[in-house]
Amino acid sequence: MKGHDQGPLVGCHNSAQGGVHNALIEAKSLGATASQLFTSNQKQWRGKKISREEVAKWEEAKADSGVQVVISHDGYLINLGSHVDELLEKSRKAFIEEIERCQALDLDFLNFHPGTATDKNPERCLDTIVDSLLSFAPLFDKNQKLKLVLETTAGQGNTVGHTFEHLAYILQNCHHKVPIGICIDTCHIFAAGYDIRTPHAWDKTLKEFDEIVGLKHLDCMHLNDSLKGLASRVDRHSCLGYGEIGIEAFKFVMQDKRLKHLPKCLETPEKEARWEDEIQILKDFYYHKH
Repeated sequence: MKGHDQGPLVGCHNSAQGGVHNALIEAKSLGATASQLFTSNQKQWRGKKISREEVAKWEEAKADSGVQVVISHDGYLINLGSHVDELLEKSRKAFIEEIERCQALDLDFLNFHPGTATDKNPERCLDTIVDSLLSFAPLFDKNQKLKLVLETTAGQGNTVGHTFEHLAYILQNCHHKVPIGICIDTCHIFAAGYDIRTPHAWDKTLKEFDEIVGLKHLDCMHLNDSLKGLASRVDRHSCLGYGEIGIEAFKFVMQDKRLKHLPKCLETPEKEARWEDEIQILKDFYYHKH
């Protein structure tokens, strides 16, 4: 992703209420250069197709927005690693519909949580996720730019994807058939036990990620502070600098040559966050104004 020659790619999760194009209008109002959205109701199985009219509104809003990278986040009900046949079938169908919506809008990334081992068997869950992803390969035959990105998880409950080994296993078994990479969520990796509070800690974590997964597979990031402590395995986001991670970690992210060019979206708490201010803070870090 060529971000380093056109400034930082930063934004937040934008509301698509009233039409997907509204997410871009909101992103522009916040000074964002990247945006994340739900292309459909994230709490329902059934998603609607994107109409030609919606595509036209989207393209017009995008041209006017200054947003350079757009990421979709899949729905919360989807579990590509479910051991229950009916739920797995529904999850795969919903994910296919999500891919189709992303492709209709010509999005860059589709971010998704790997899955949950509801039978408490993570190995079986990981294999089921791989099978699910491989089943989507025909949808990528047309050489579209869309890339799937596995989001790191906090390890709450029986979720998989909270270790770099989990991510590497999924990636190694399907990246040759499906375009796939990784999205690091700062709150999630911290809660999962990877320290990122200081430049030294970040460096150690990135080296470990590179050895196990490969930094070449890291495509984007979610920037969130964490309400809970290191290795808490609890997924609770906090505003930048107001949690257990601290503001220095985000300064590092915006200045380290391995990370600074990556698209980054805030998912800080909606009621407390001032996204416009946080986006400006990240831009200032990038330009070394702090």
